[in-house]
Amino acid sequence: MTSLPQLLENPIFAKVGAVADRMGREAYVVGGYVRDLFLQRHSKDIDFVTVGSGIELAQAVGRSLGRGTHVNVFRSYGTAQVKRHDLELEFVGARKESYHRDSRNPIVEDGTLADDIARRDFTINAMAMCVNSARFGELIDNYGGIRDLNDRIIRTPLDPDITFSDDPLRMMRAIRFATQLQFEIHQDTLNAIKRNVERIKIIVRERIKDELMKIMASSKPSVGWILLFETGLLKHILPELQAMHGVEVVNGRAHKDNFWHTMKVLDNVAAATDDVWTRWAALLHDIAKPVTKRWDKQNGWTFHNHNFIGAKMVPRIFSRLTLPTGMEMRRVQKLVELHMRPIALVEDEVTDSAVRRLINYAEDQLEPLMILARADITSKNEEKKQRFLDNFDLVEEKFAAINALDADRAFRPAINGNDIMELLGLPQGKEVGYYLTNLTRVSKDCEIGPTRQDAIDYVLALARERMGSLPQNSAEK
Repeated sequence: MTSLPQLLENPIFAKVGAVADRMGREAYVVGGYVRDLFLQRHSKDIDFVTVGSGIELAQAVGRSLGRGTHVNVFRSYGTAQVKRHDLELEFVGARKESYHRDSRNPIVEDGTLADDIARRDFTINAMAMCVNSARFGELIDNYGGIRDLNDRIIRTPLDPDITFSDDPLRMMRAIRFATQLQFEIHQDTLNAIKRNVERIKIIVRERIKDELMKIMASSKPSVGWILLFETGLLKHILPELQAMHGVEVVNGRAHKDNFWHTMKVLDNVAAATDDVWTRWAALLHDIAKPVTKRWDKQNGWTFHNHNFIGAKMVPRIFSRLTLPTGMEMRRVQKLVELHMRPIALVEDEVTDSAVRRLINYAEDQLEPLMILARADITSKNEEKKQRFLDNFDLVEEKFAAINALDADRAFRPAINGNDIMELLGLPQGKEVGYYLTNLTRVSKDCEIGPTRQDAIDYVLALARERMGSLPQNSAEK
């Protein structure tokens, strides 16, 4: 066995090893922490396996660490957690597992270290390092985890069909690790996922959601979604996204493949922001295109109102995936609904009033909306693409200018309700409110100038339009 004590430089490993020595126990740091040591990735959670009771070892370690240490015991799982300051340690006894066909919850029995390593999901997670003083830093790698780390491969230690059939969530984990680590899934492992996709039905949605969120937080989330598509898992998880794949041709005219377009948009957004909800908006921005697709003899393929219908689909999708249905969902809804507005704006003249309307509609989602709009320009025509991006620059310059103006005007019309009553000879009431509401709207949208006379002229013109002529008792008369 290889000995690598220098990797276990954190003093906690020697402390745990010393406690285990006094108890006459073998103790090992295992799994993801060992993997991340070799990948030089930060990992805050440290998992220990001991041959014997993990709870007893945890309690002894907790006592040795002294004041400020908290030990939480989960007897039904045979595990314990030790917390001290920013340190979090998990302890479990070595075990072996067997499964029933209709559940991913294993039947657990005491086992050896070899049993415990064999039950782990992937070779890169099936390594252990001894923390006992006599063997400190000794690496146990029974399934070639170091080799697969070097080759950047995701592979199961045992038969992948059995691994995925026993615990189908491991199919999602394989794809998630491939996305996070930018590894490839070994062909045998990938083929086994394809053969076992139906087994995903026994997994609760919350566990699938957790894996999807980790995929979405990765530097290139399209990798995960493409793997979900290629393995056949996508149709069980997000069939609306699966439906976006494919190109239909009528009279020699084809639309673009909206699935692959979405993957490009998603990665463009991921390159611009870490905000996971803007990334979800990118994934779902064209989600209604399959249901709105129509062939028009004159205009070709159309997807009318796909943004509005897509926004209405978001709550159902979020609910089914057990994603948050509060503020986060509403943010995604708004971005899906408005994602066409910046493009429509730059295709017309970029006027102050049009920019003002976009600011009002987008509210606090203006910045992510522009990130999404820029990401949505995936044309292979570089000249066309640059023209749109340059126009977006102009729009954002106008945002800044109008926001600066707002700070001065604070959205107050140049005249108030008393002025309108005096101007039109009206008593206090709903009629005055009508004029004030419309005046406020056109002032916000920069449809009239900012001066008092501009406001007076607007109210008088509106009164003539509404009543045919001005009242006899109006100040204008």
